[in-house]
Amino acid sequence: MPRRILLVIGHPDPGPQRLCRALAKSYAEGVERGGHILRLIDIAAIDFPVLRRAEDFEHGAVPESLKSAAEAVVWAEHLVFVFPLWLGTMPALLKAFLEQVMRPGVAFAYPEKGGGFPKTLLAGRSARVVVTMGMPGLFYRFWFLGHGIAGMRRNILNFVGIKPVHETLFGMVGSGGDKKHGKWLEQMRRLGERAG
Repeated sequence: MPRRILLVIGHPDPGPQRLCRALAKSYAEGVERGGHILRLIDIAAIDFPVLRRAEDFEHGAVPESLKSAAEAVVWAEHLVFVFPLWLGTMPALLKAFLEQVMRPGVAFAYPEKGGGFPKTLLAGRSARVVVTMGMPGLFYRFWFLGHGIAGMRRNILNFVGIKPVHETLFGMVGSGGDKKHGKWLEQMRRLGERAG
């Protein structure tokens, strides 16, 4: 059965030579091959403001340039984020994007009478986080405990009801070579085909 998939390219550099873009393209090819429905968001191509005040997050509106992105988050059954590891976590522009679209009224709702836990609005959706990095993926996962990705999973995606969240780590990207990169691209095609 076809699934609705939102693919978010979270690399701030719009350069076509970035591995993240090749991985996302391969995933999209797999989605098409699998007969699923895809929407694509490239954060490097969107001009949007950074949130600076809690009041804007809690009571402000989604910026006009991100309204279709917020709608796509609600529309999707499965969300895929592809980004490089920068200083142990996602790039700041991706975090700024998530702060804008995973806000009250879109991704969760505060209790009407105050107090208690927020209501999740995105339950029933799943996600995959695909991360490229210069270090070995196992080293990041076990020595650093994957803290940046774990924070994204727990503090953002699980918080709004998205689970399960699967992870795909591609390490040592600078020394991967064409053969290894080719295997990664095929892995992404297979993931896209099965909407995983």
